[in-house]
Amino acid sequence: MSLEMLEKLEAKVQMAVDTISLLQMEIEELKEKNDSLASEAQELRSGREALEQDNHKLRNDHAAWQERVRALLGKMEHVE
Repeated sequence: MSLEMLEKLEAKVQMAVDTISLLQMEIEELKEKNDSLASEAQELRSGREALEQDNHKLRNDHAAWQERVRALLGKMEHVE
């Protein structure tokens, strides 16, 4: 092999090493971002579950109040 061919090969190897290093850094950044998004998604799921529980409780409370109002109106009809 000639010196020129070795230099070209060395340049290509160096370019490949640099590209691999950049890709590895990008992979690490994407992993961190993925972990962050997964954590955020879990927090949002927890928040949604809490809101669903609150909504269910409020609906039950609303139904209970409606029943009380109906009972009071029924009593008022019997009084008249």
